[in-house]
Formats: sequence, C-alpha cells, structure tokens
Amino acid sequence: MKTFTRLLLASSIATALLSGCDNKAADAQTTRIQEGVQENTQDAAQTASALPSPVETFGKPVIYQVLPRLFGNTNTTNKPWGTIEENGVGKFSDFTPGALQEIRALGANYIWYTGALHHAVVRDYTEFGIANDDPDVIKGRAGSPYAVKDYYSVNPDLAEDPGKRLQEFKVLIKRSHDAGLKVIIDIVPNHVARNYHSLAKPEGVRDFGADDNTSVAYARDNNFYYVPGEPFQVPQAEDGYQPLNGETHPLVDGEFKEVPAKWTGNGSRAPQPAQGDWYETVKINFGVRPDGSHDFAELPQDYAQKDFRAHAAFWADKDVPSSWQKFREITDYWLAFGVDGFRYDMSGMVPVEFWSYLNSSIKMQKPDALLLAEIYQPDLYRDYIHLGKMDYLYDKVGTYDAIRAVMEGKAGTDPLVDIQHSLEGIEDNMLRFLENHDEQRIASPEFAGSAEAGKPAMVVSATISGAPTLVYFGQELGEPGAGDAGFGKASRTTIFDYWSVPTIRRWNNEGAFNGENLSESEQQLRDFYQRLMQFSSESEALQGEYLDLHKFNRTQSEGYGDRQFAFARWAGNERLVVVANFADAEQKLTLKLPTELVQQWNLKDGQYPLQEQLAGNVDAALQVEGGEGAIALELKPQDSVILKLDN
Repeated sequence: MKTFTRLLLASSIATALLSGCDNKAADAQTTRIQEGVQENTQDAAQTASALPSPVETFGKPVIYQVLPRLFGNTNTTNKPWGTIEENGVGKFSDFTPGALQEIRALGANYIWYTGALHHAVVRDYTEFGIANDDPDVIKGRAGSPYAVKDYYSVNPDLAEDPGKRLQEFKVLIKRSHDAGLKVIIDIVPNHVARNYHSLAKPEGVRDFGADDNTSVAYARDNNFYYVPGEPFQVPQAEDGYQPLNGETHPLVDGEFKEVPAKWTGNGSRAPQPAQGDWYETVKINFGVRPDGSHDFAELPQDYAQKDFRAHAAFWADKDVPSSWQKFREITDYWLAFGVDGFRYDMSGMVPVEFWSYLNSSIKMQKPDALLLAEIYQPDLYRDYIHLGKMDYLYDKVGTYDAIRAVMEGKAGTDPLVDIQHSLEGIEDNMLRFLENHDEQRIASPEFAGSAEAGKPAMVVSATISGAPTLVYFGQELGEPGAGDAGFGKASRTTIFDYWSVPTIRRWNNEGAFNGENLSESEQQLRDFYQRLMQFSSESEALQGEYLDLHKFNRTQSEGYGDRQFAFARWAGNERLVVVANFADAEQKLTLKLPTELVQQWNLKDGQYPLQEQLAGNVDAALQVEGGEGAIALELKPQDSVILKLDN
C-alpha cells in the first residue's frame, strides 16, 4: 500500500538523520522506498491508520503558541539589534519537563513551536556546513521564522549543539508528549527563503528550484516564478533603514546574487521588490499561471461533501505540479518525526486543490493530525474547510476584529451577533485568539493598554464555539510587548530579533517556572487564564448548542447594553449562560432568557440555582415565570460569569 510505503520512507529518513547513518545498504533501501512514494494506487484511499499520536486529547483544543528563541532566554540586556552574545537566545532545552507541565496545567493540550524550522539567520554556522545568509535579504538579525531555509532541519540557534539540532528537537517532541501536549509546527507553503538550500534533505529529495527552467517566467513544474534576463536587486531603503542597523558586515553590500530574479513572496513580479514587500522570500509556484488560471486537475464541487479518503483517492491517479509533491514529502517527514499537526502560513494564497491533495495525504497517515490555516478571506472559508480539508481557520477578520473594536472602545458588541450568524455551520472550525505573533499585545498602549481588558474578551472568545482557543505565550501574564527590538517594533513581541520577554523571565524564575517573581496582578491574571482554559477544554456544553441572548436582551432587559454580550451553551446535562461585561464600570442588569430557550431546557416555573464556573463566588439564580427566565446580576468592571444551571 502507498500509505505504508510512505510511512516507511518517512520513518527511515528520520532514523537515518538522527543516527547519522550513511551506509550504502540503508541508502539503497531508502531510494527504493522513495520510488514507491511516487506509485499512485487506489490503496492509499482504503484505510486511515498508521501514525496515532502518543497523546490523547479531549474536548476543545487549547493551543499554546511559543517562540523557542524567546521562551527560555533570561538575559535582561535587550539591546536593539543585539547579537546572541549580547541578548542571549532560548534553546529547545529550556522547555524542561517542569515548564511543559506548567503549560499543560494552564489548560493547553497543544503546543505550537513557532520558528522551530531552519530559517535564514545572521550568524556564522559554517563549521556545521551551513552557508551564511546575506543580511541584505533578511529581516532583523535573528531572521523571520517565515523565511524557511531548510524544511528538513531546525533552527541551529535553538540547539545546545547545532550539529545535533535534529536530535535535540526530537527529544523536545518526546518531552512535550510526556507532558500531555501535542506538537504543532509551521509549514509555509506560499514562500521560502531567498537563500533556500537544504542540507538535511533525504536521499532523492531535490531542493526547491533545483530542476527549474529559469529561461521562462512560468512552467508548471518550476517551483518558482522568474523574471527572465533580469537580475534580482536589493530593495531601495526607505525611512533610513539599513541592514543590521548599519553595522559593518562582510555580506552587507547592497547586493544579493540571483539571476534571473524570482518573484517575491507576496507576489511582486519586479526584479527589485519594494522595501515593504516580502523581499526576504520567493514565491512558490503551485501550478497557477501568471494570468491566474490553473495548470492542474479541478476538484469537483461535490467533493465538499466527501471525506479525506475520497479526496486521497481522487488525487491518487492525478499528475500534480512538482511543488505539490515537495510539500507532501516535507509533511510526510515531519509526521514520521513525531509532529502532531501543522499551522499553515498564508494558506489563502495557495489554491484549495493543493490543500485537498496535501491534507488528505496527511489524514490518511494521521487522522487526528491538527491542520490549522492562516486565512483572511471569508468568501473562501467554506471551500478551505470542505474542499481543502482544513480542520480550523483563523477567525481574524470576523470575531477578532470585532472584539478588538469593543476592547478599544471603538464599537459595541452588537456586530458579534451577525458575525456568529455568518459562520453558521463552520463556527466550530474557526480558531479564536486575541494575540499571536502578528497581532499587538492586549496590554500594549497601542492596543487596549491593560491586560484586564482582555478578560471579558477571552471569556467570549473561548466559550462562543467548539473551536480551538489560542493563547500566545506571555498573554496569560499581561505581557505588553514593550521595547524597540531592532527590526521588530514595540507592541508586538519581536519575531525578528534576539530578545527576551520580561513577564516570561519572571515566570521562569531561573528554571523553576513557579511564578514566584510575578507581581500579584500577573499571578491573578494567570490564574484567570488557567481556570478559563481548563474549563473550556473540559466542558461538554462548549461543544454543543449555541443560542444568542444578546439581541433579545438589547430590547428586553434593563441595564443590558452594547458593552455586554451574552449567550447560552448546552449539551447533555450541562447548561450554561455566559455573560461578559466589557464596560470599565460595574453593571447591574437582569438578563432575560427567551421562551425558546426555557422550552429547550424543559424548565418549569420556579427558581433554579446557578453555579459560577470561573471564580465560583457569584450568588445567582434563574427565575422562570410564565415561560420566560430572568437572572439578576451585578457584574464588576470588565468581569464575566459562566453560570451553570444546577440540575
């Protein structure tokens, strides 16, 4: 069977890399298996088995996103544009069993190691056979995690011994699993580093672009797009920008040899991209012609109703572009390595047919793999879920943007009703978050200016659907993202520079991860996040039915306004009412429950005690009279309640 063959390939590759095996017999076996990968048979679609995770998770996924480069770094220098020697760097080894156990205790059941893959960096690793990267085409000194240089290796910065970096990451995956955490890494299909070159690629795997016809702008099996006859030119600097802030460096000369020029990652076709373009990356060709038409088989629309097995069968006898095959080889490799899922960067810039091909392949090997897509086009959401076989998509331009506007006092909560209605049928596929590496920190002055403002928002975000909740490291401590790190500016914790995160340093407490150095307010905030995340990951009701209570209460309830938001959730014997107060003042109100909910819950006239699930100190009761319900509440500023009906 093809599935079994591919598993053997990935497993043998990982084993060879970790052991340093180089004997000819092993190489010959790997080559034979690789040849088997290319065989297209219907067997691939007959069964899904093979790579179960050693960790079982239940309930709503809670994903903890962390940059290893920053997580364990306790160096307090934080000099803008500082080197590793000056500012320090976190290591895989900083994720000790104790640290991982505390992340698990926060309620997380997945950990997303952002920046784990080998991306371009300004650091000399030539003694390990790694070519130096040119600062003229790197953002920052530590480099962007989304300019991947070698898809089959990990960032040498993060290893105690860069020569054993894959072994160290393998051990980290094992520690994570032992702590009850599944592991997610990034796959960045839209673009790669300008200086992409894999040292660790398995026998028989070819680098991106190695076999391209560079005399044409486009060919289906070219991995890149080209500007024939034109050399690449480094962008003209704007606003006084200088690589490495003007520091002298042997490779900083305003030049980077690339002939002919490739299209830039964000799609710029100019041989000299602009400073604001993703000039550190080149765009991958997925068989999309320059005019936007497709050079691959079209997936029939009725496949939106078919499962991943049918999708795998559809592609089994199809000839697909080279880039498709290369990314399948990459995900095969990391699945066998022990990874439990992938976060796909800018997936909306890649055709949905490719996702059907790749994701069905992944699910055939590992049905419980978590597949998360960064996408910002609501008109594509349903296609990417049903046709592309994504598990979850970013809910950025809907829920995040609307809640952010409430937190900043720029809008009320009314728009949330229509947003949730627009997501009907896919609401449980939409990842909820308030922070990530692209967004400003809640506590930064440029956003809400206070971590407290995030509390009602987080309650709504975490309980409004059955979809995963993302917590960005330091969010649970009120990290403000202060400081100009160099390329990375204040309000967003830098992903481009060597830096450390003050709140995480305090929580770290010299490796104890006991929070003793946190302020009282930071400890209280983390306790709030822990209670909320643990509840959300365990609650049956949060994966059940939903009824909006906001629109009804806006017209029917005294004291309820557009700084509050309420809804009901229920499943089995668990019935919940969630009320969030975004106001910075105490709010007295009487929340009304409509007749349809009272009937749905089969409630008779009378009084029902309510148990508060977060703080546990709210004395409330549901009064049912004449088929309608009412709950008298006093909500503190920026406070929320999750009320459970006592059976």
